[in-house]
Amino acid sequence: MQNFPARYAELKQSMGRIGQAIPDTMQGFGALHRASTADGALNAKTKELIALGVAIAVRCDGCIAFHVHDALQAGASRAEIMETIGVAVLMGGGPALMYGCEAEEALQQFSAVEKM
Repeated sequence: MQNFPARYAELKQSMGRIGQAIPDTMQGFGALHRASTADGALNAKTKELIALGVAIAVRCDGCIAFHVHDALQAGASRAEIMETIGVAVLMGGGPALMYGCEAEEALQQFSAVEKM
């Protein structure tokens, strides 16, 4: 299994370098991210859980790292993240189950970091 906190940090650095090369694109993506996850009819926690479910169903490791991290930051509980994994498995079948295992590992790792 990969080290999800380290992967999260690596991706943030890489996105920073991409932002230096194509700042308008990354600023636009950042604005889209902020607008999409801001509280509205759905709160930010719910939106992060949805994003995590999609990340699992489309099999994106980096997305899983980000959205487990961000769901926890938004106040998601272990139980909420586990139920999100369950819905993703419903929608994505066996391959989503394998990425659900990745999400559960990320949850364990990020939770351990927060306790330190």
